[in-house]
Amino acid sequence: MSIPFSNPLPVPVLGFCAYSGTGKTTLLKQLIPELNRRGVRLAVIKHAHHNFDVDIPGKDSYEMRKAGARQMLVASHVRWALMTEDAVEGDPQLPHLLRQIEADRVDMVLVEGFKKLELPKIELHRAAHGKPFIHTHDDNILAVACCDETVLPAEITRLDLNNISEIADFVQQYAANWQPKAVTMPIVPACEQNSDNTSSVAHGIGYILSCVSPITDCETVTLDEMDNRVLAADAISPVDVPQQTNSAMDGYAFALSTSHSEYQLVGEVLAGHGYAGTLKPGEAVRIMTGAPLPAGADTVQPKELATEQGDIVTFDGALELGQNVRLAGEDIAKGATALATGSRLGAAEIGLLASLGTASASVVRKPVVAVFSTGDEVSQPGQALAEHCIYDSNRYTIKSMARRLGCEVIDLGIIEDSDAALEAALTDAASKADVIISSGGVSVGNADFIKTVLARIGKINFWRINMRPGRPLAFGQIGDALLFGLPGNPVAVMVSFLQFVQPALRKLAGETNWETPFIPAITDEKLRSRSGRTEFLRGIYRMGDDGQLHVVTTGAQGSGMLSSMVNGNCLIILGEEVDCAAPGERVFIQPFANLL
Repeated sequence: MSIPFSNPLPVPVLGFCAYSGTGKTTLLKQLIPELNRRGVRLAVIKHAHHNFDVDIPGKDSYEMRKAGARQMLVASHVRWALMTEDAVEGDPQLPHLLRQIEADRVDMVLVEGFKKLELPKIELHRAAHGKPFIHTHDDNILAVACCDETVLPAEITRLDLNNISEIADFVQQYAANWQPKAVTMPIVPACEQNSDNTSSVAHGIGYILSCVSPITDCETVTLDEMDNRVLAADAISPVDVPQQTNSAMDGYAFALSTSHSEYQLVGEVLAGHGYAGTLKPGEAVRIMTGAPLPAGADTVQPKELATEQGDIVTFDGALELGQNVRLAGEDIAKGATALATGSRLGAAEIGLLASLGTASASVVRKPVVAVFSTGDEVSQPGQALAEHCIYDSNRYTIKSMARRLGCEVIDLGIIEDSDAALEAALTDAASKADVIISSGGVSVGNADFIKTVLARIGKINFWRINMRPGRPLAFGQIGDALLFGLPGNPVAVMVSFLQFVQPALRKLAGETNWETPFIPAITDEKLRSRSGRTEFLRGIYRMGDDGQLHVVTTGAQGSGMLSSMVNGNCLIILGEEVDCAAPGERVFIQPFANLL
């Protein structure tokens, strides 16, 4: 049985697992120096199944530890080590051990052991040992490093157990593709909510996403109409990119030869033009950035490292075959997928399609979102504010956020506090929209009449989400339309939209491979929360002088303070297991500037 694992660090963690005697330690003793040689800074955690000692009898640190010190830290200018007695009951917990790592001083962590954890791992296997495979019952095995005699299914990535360079390549590729995640988003059935309808943020998101089916309708639009749309079919490149082998800079093109120290200039190649002949050994041409490389040339030297004297050019500095040359198709080969189905199209994506000569593409139909407010206490902006009333800000916030996600918006306005008016408006909206969003009036208290109408015409769940701000949430369906009932406080509306509505709308629009961006940052102030709930603090992040992201709060965090969202550029997230974060500790932030 595997045990769930959550990586608390902002660097990747990769395990190595095998049966005893396979050679995990031997492999790591060879792999670590190879990765170090490539510039990878490593931390290593080893799970020992027996008593062990790392200190020497007679040394002061040993004697003080044996005298009863529960923790003994010994340090010099070379290294420091912390030894803790009676650290845990039973087996050590990997997340706890990982938190002891100085993550800002390493690029990744290698773990030997902990094979029962749902931890990304490389399995080691030797056929001669006759041991069963681990990958057959562990979906977290990324590859199997094995001997030639080992027989593996074709779908399993195979590594040569005796080829350290190949294994190092795989480890580096894994690290390059890894992305940190502050919160997991499991899809869980509604029955796993607590009996009092309380739910964690992750469970709420997971359940909502399990109810969302992407839109299948699509349409063809031109380049000028593609902005913020989602691609409905793979964009296949009709040409090589670049189309011709060309120069990456202004300079001189020639065939590199150890027998020539100077080259005769025979011409010039400008961008958009070519060279009719074939360069002979010892010949060179002046060439501009983007100009096609003449036949016979294989190298370009920048003009600032060259000296012309008449029709002779000499080069300074090192020369390497193929330098400053962009090969035809090295970016995108003809027939390759330039953009995959489900890609959201922005400036870069549209520019890429234009560079391929694509004038139009098939995109997913825009999701239609209907938005309304309820309550006799809500007044329309621009009208006189009635006594004891407030202006309706939430509806405009929601509409703006939905439009920034590429949705078409239907504004139902302010619906009066009556069953008949609400039922008529919602029934009409469900026939026109994919999603209906309201704010306020959906708490679990018995006083909210909207519950009665929703229960009569739809399938609605009312939850208390263990989060602040934004505790009440309603989610369900009216006909074929999804319905979100968001809290009434303005900041809670935005936070709830970001966490629950945004991922649903992106999935509905067909956007694949999108995940909420969680980025590690260092808090410059003490942050407080309450264990058992997720805290979303409005924050301001910046790049510090140390080259790392730092974050502070915007100040007072009242859920009605819209200025905190205006002044902030991110949410600081303290998970359910966290009750405080001290200055200097790592936290996760969720930037929101692109949506608010």
